[in-house]
Amino acid sequence: MPVALLNSVEDARTPASMPHNLEAEQALLGVLMFDNAAYERLSDRLRGHHFFEPFHQRLFDAIEDHIRQGLLADPPILMERFKQDPAFNEFGGLRYLADLVDRAPPSANAPDYARVIYDLALRRDLIRIGGEIIKTAPDPETAAKDQIETAEQQLYTLAETGQPSQGFVSFAEALTGAVAMAAEAFERDGGLAGLSTGLMDLDRQLGGLHKSDLIILAGRPSMGKTALATNIAFNIARKYAWEPQADGGRRTVNGGVVAFYSLEMSSEQLAMRILADASGVSSDRLRKGEIDAADFGRVRDAAVEIGESPLYIDATGGLSISKLAARARRLKRQPHGLDCVVVDYLQLVTAGDSSREQNRVQEVSAITQGLKALAKELNVPVIALSQLSRQVENREDKRPQLSDLRESGSIEQDADIVMFVYRESYYLGRAEPREGTEDHLKWQEDMDRVRGQAEVIIGKQRHGPIGTVKLSFDENTTRFGNLAREGRYEPR
Repeated sequence: MPVALLNSVEDARTPASMPHNLEAEQALLGVLMFDNAAYERLSDRLRGHHFFEPFHQRLFDAIEDHIRQGLLADPPILMERFKQDPAFNEFGGLRYLADLVDRAPPSANAPDYARVIYDLALRRDLIRIGGEIIKTAPDPETAAKDQIETAEQQLYTLAETGQPSQGFVSFAEALTGAVAMAAEAFERDGGLAGLSTGLMDLDRQLGGLHKSDLIILAGRPSMGKTALATNIAFNIARKYAWEPQADGGRRTVNGGVVAFYSLEMSSEQLAMRILADASGVSSDRLRKGEIDAADFGRVRDAAVEIGESPLYIDATGGLSISKLAARARRLKRQPHGLDCVVVDYLQLVTAGDSSREQNRVQEVSAITQGLKALAKELNVPVIALSQLSRQVENREDKRPQLSDLRESGSIEQDADIVMFVYRESYYLGRAEPREGTEDHLKWQEDMDRVRGQAEVIIGKQRHGPIGTVKLSFDENTTRFGNLAREGRYEPR
């Protein structure tokens, strides 16, 4: 690094040269001590650490603490708190606090001074982050991509931290939002309030995939949970339609942009499944090259048709929840935005460096809380796949239930919806009796009854009833679809 650049950065980070305005800090503190009611007019993002002068930080915290407890915060009372504070005496003690009150501007100006203080604090943080980037960038032991993601996370946190919390909203405001959701559902094809999964009966049960929801899709190995998640993701991306906005962005009017985190399969394997679904050619035959010219023509045409679908695949293994969130935010900031996130699967996500000090239950709890927070932050549904414990295999009825979730306490608690994929044909096919026996004839009848069918069991749903949705399932193309018969939905 050039010496001149390094020196300029160091100079910019010296305390005296950091952006600050002591007069604004003094003015605001004087207003608050003169009129405690002015505190209620401040944005709730302002905190003591936003002040430049350390004593002013402690003084603001003391004023805030007194006001929140319903106590008076004026110079004589606050003086008792700072008698042992060396800086208080250096500034002049009670005389300094009294002078702040005497020179206090009108209370109506308090929000303006607060904005100045907050803005300068952000600028100091930007300088600090920039200095850290310059300091760590030459480190060969840290991958450049990791440094970028760390810097991006810091900047995003800086942008979001301190944003005013929503706090209380009137019932009229909440009602307006509810009516808007109902109107959106009324205007959308199929009358759904959320994103359509492309599976009619599942949509009818869920009302679509709702924004800010964490949806857990669980199942034992080979049940088809990845296939179902892939089908849903592709159905959403395939129907994507948008309209331009004045700010240059896009507003999604149908379908959506999907981020698919494939922590177990490669992006090519996932694309192969989608290609098999779209073309109708067996994925097994595609992998083995056992296709003819007609099949290849269908595959080629399907690839052209679906190639522009906004489905973004991240196949990075061992991804931490913080990196996963950072990449989702990055995609959300693109002009096309982000409408749905799929994580395959939850147990392969890590909690980051802190996971070394946690047991597995605590780690999974941190991950599910992070996914739920991400769903709310980006205002999109997050579908997270999850494994089930082996205790399912020990029961005669192998239909899964909530207690079968690994680390079920945290997963069940944080999820808005918990769904299980179950295929009776999988278990029945592995219990074939000896041919020619009466049991084999009965087994054959049962296989004919359940072949090509699957169940999605809704074990938990905050927005509606639980129940079982019956779907079709094609093992060759790993495609879930709607059953063309009555009795597809069984409430319970």
